Amino acid sequence: MDAIECLGRRMTVGDVASVAGIQLSEAQKALQALATDTNGFLEVSDEGDVLYVFPENYWSNLAAKSFRIKVEPLLEKAKMATKYLVRVSVGTSLIASIVVVITAIIVIALGGDDIPFPYIGDIHFPYIGEDNRGKRVTSYDSGLSWYWDPNYHRRGRICEDGAGMDFFESIFSFVFGDGDPNQGIEEERWKLIGQYILSNGGVVIAEELAPFLDVKTPNNMDDESYILPVLLQFDGQPEVDVEGNILYRFPSLQRTAARQWRARKEYTGKRWPDRDGEVEKYLKEIMWKFSKTSVSQAALAIGLGAVNLLGVIVLGTMLKSMSVSPSSFISSVSKMFPLLQIFAGSFFSIPLIRWFLVRKRNSEIEKRNRAREQYARALEHPDLSLRLKLLSARDMAQRTFIGQDRIVYSTNKDLHEQNYDAQQ
Repeated sequence: MDAIECLGRRMTVGDVASVAGIQLSEAQKALQALATDTNGFLEVSDEGDVLYVFPENYWSNLAAKSFRIKVEPLLEKAKMATKYLVRVSVGTSLIASIVVVITAIIVIALGGDDIPFPYIGDIHFPYIGEDNRGKRVTSYDSGLSWYWDPNYHRRGRICEDGAGMDFFESIFSFVFGDGDPNQGIEEERWKLIGQYILSNGGVVIAEELAPFLDVKTPNNMDDESYILPVLLQFDGQPEVDVEGNILYRFPSLQRTAARQWRARKEYTGKRWPDRDGEVEKYLKEIMWKFSKTSVSQAALAIGLGAVNLLGVIVLGTMLKSMSVSPSSFISSVSKMFPLLQIFAGSFFSIPLIRWFLVRKRNSEIEKRNRAREQYARALEHPDLSLRLKLLSARDMAQRTFIGQDRIVYSTNKDLHEQNYDAQQ
């Protein structure tokens, strides 16, 4: 549906496949389903090309028939709330562990008698973040209001950039990280490839697509096996020009109803422009970060984790050396002590393992980015043989724009209104 909006609600199957980065068969099924559910209609050109046309209110038409679209906003809010609760659970567990451990140590030190357990609502928890002027501040809030942040949904994007992260989120970030920074990169890859092929008349050479793929042999320009997934994705076929060069034609992407996609007959060394209008020369993966927490937040997490770990060690020694019968509270703590040990150990072992994994992943990402950049630079300053291949591909490029003047039949009108016989 994003591709439909981008293409002006009038497009061929090839248009949608290239802009959305999906296979032609998927695009055709999706268009047929959308046209059925949104009162869309078909147009046929004088050469038999089928175009899908959607009304301006097609989104509301679909929403009226789709239960999923109706409940999607509620599901998204529930998903965000669950995600937030999971993120704050680690910090909550850390604070609870520290309170339980310290209380147990005090109880044992006082001779094993029960003492009133501290009311968690009276404990003050720190918040390290930014005030409304952008300055970093540390503040304290009492009661249970610290646990739920009503502004979490509105600052979700800020949290993804590492700013405005509260205490409990910073604990989760330190232990488990912030997720894959390249989530959705495969979808973006196919979009870039499809749009590039479309903008160059449906005929390209393998070296032009290498900056968007994961090429394992950047120094071997003769091995073009990496182009096979692209041929399968967009129904392409290899062709040989008069000079014996292998070119790749994508017939379904050579006929379009979108006026904004135009072929370039002359090679300029440029790449497909991204959404901000800048030229993307190659697909660049983002390096993983160990954590998006600030230095002060990381220091606080390490400090609290160390206090908890030290407390667990001391408590374990005291439990072993107890000579008197334990109270009910100490007995309960003794039963849960293995869980306290596992939590205290995992708080540091998980980040340590992640640190090695992040280094390994970043090393692999750097190699792939470097290989793609090498291909992109080779296209910016091509040698003679590469330039000839590029010119040959541009000469074979063929773009056919299907305008309203070429439409001979539409399912949106009755047959007697279209003067079909005269046009035929």
